[in-house]
Amino acid sequence: MTQARIKAYEKIRKDLTEAPLLLILDWNIPFKLYIGACGNELGEALHQAQIIDDKPTEGSVCYISRQIKSTEARYGASQMECLFLNMKNPKRNMLRWQIAIKEYRGNMTIVHNAANIQRNADGLSFWALSNTPDNPAYVRLEAEPYIPIEGVNITNIGTEFFE
Repeated sequence: MTQARIKAYEKIRKDLTEAPLLLILDWNIPFKLYIGACGNELGEALHQAQIIDDKPTEGSVCYISRQIKSTEARYGASQMECLFLNMKNPKRNMLRWQIAIKEYRGNMTIVHNAANIQRNADGLSFWALSNTPDNPAYVRLEAEPYIPIEGVNITNIGTEFFE
């Protein structure tokens, strides 16, 4: 890795995360979510159409990418792209994903775009970030211990607990 390459990478990274390439999120404007899946990688670009310099302009609000886990490798194309709709619980099957997004159906339209038209998310899926904790799209691997505590039910506590 040469200094010129490192400098070029840092410039691209800086340019991709600042205006005018990255718009400030406006919760009052509808979102467009572009999703791409390629091989063992996923990419997502969240867009909004905002008024900039008195012209309606569609631009990115957020980019996310990650590599898939070994258990997700057997998913079909539709399932791969549904992973981004519910990354918190990727073990859901297609029916459960449909139920999870049911509340948004009146406010959501799903449109298929060919990869050669949709260059934003598709490009991210070709060079996805590693599935590590510093990636915002990080998904815990099965080997990592994680036990969620959903509730504690105490039926009886003797005085020995407080001594």
